[in-house]
Amino acid sequence: MAIYAIGDVQGCFDDLLKLLDLIAFDKTKDQLWFAGDLVNRGPKSLETLRFVKGLGDAAVTVLGNHDMHLLAASCTQKIANKKDALTPILEAPDCGELIDWLRHRPLFHYNKDFCMVHAGLPPQWDFKKTQKMALLAEQTLKSPDYAQFLKQMYGNKPNIWSANLKGMSRLRFIINCFTRMRYCDEDGRLDFTNSGPMGSQPKGLMPWFQVPNRKSAGLRIICGHWSTLGYYEGDNCYAIDTGCLWGGQLTAIKLGSPVERFSIDCPGEKKPNKLRTMKRPAPAYASEPPLTSIAAPVN
Repeated sequence: MAIYAIGDVQGCFDDLLKLLDLIAFDKTKDQLWFAGDLVNRGPKSLETLRFVKGLGDAAVTVLGNHDMHLLAASCTQKIANKKDALTPILEAPDCGELIDWLRHRPLFHYNKDFCMVHAGLPPQWDFKKTQKMALLAEQTLKSPDYAQFLKQMYGNKPNIWSANLKGMSRLRFIINCFTRMRYCDEDGRLDFTNSGPMGSQPKGLMPWFQVPNRKSAGLRIICGHWSTLGYYEGDNCYAIDTGCLWGGQLTAIKLGSPVERFSIDCPGEKKPNKLRTMKRPAPAYASEPPLTSIAAPVN
């Protein structure tokens, strides 16, 4: 069985189908790992969600920040926005079924060779700690009281791991790591102000995967979320959000040794605002567009 990991689709369903044609995906023989953010901003979030759900065991997806935003919008009227690209899902006759399926997706997925998260991991978490933290949040999302958690998940604090974190504070930190983090300091303090490409961050900040002595350094980790980073392969990390939504590419990697990359050029459903500075607040879930999205070319 071939396994292909795919970067953030964000409702760009037509581009996803083109990418699957490129890799000659066969759901009877292959499996797709989606790095999160199946939905939002693109024109066909409903079709994307239905398609991935319909693949059954031939697809695995971890939850991204936009997926979490959809879950929150489904149970909180104030969050839902009629102009939001999520509206077709929220008004669909099968909305309840889709939301129920989505909230049962994992935050962390792995086999014996690779791990996958949407955003990142704090340096204090090794494999066992990551498993434990993911399970804690996943059980909360699967519980009958999941709506109460979703209504309280937004926020940037706490921004550093402590074993003393309890309750909602611990859950919010877990979700922010798995679905939002990019930069942090050497102690693992999360930064939500900078979202530009590597090198644009202030002194003292570094990509989460370059923190010295991080405890997950021995894991081969696939992630998405960071379109301004482009395709990145290094530090035992494979970053595969190559900005399809913003006119970059949609990327798949075939898991193996070595990893093989497949990408298609995308027309872009949204255009980055070039007037924005590199340093800007990164909103919690319905985030603003990245500054640039052109991925590295395929060799």
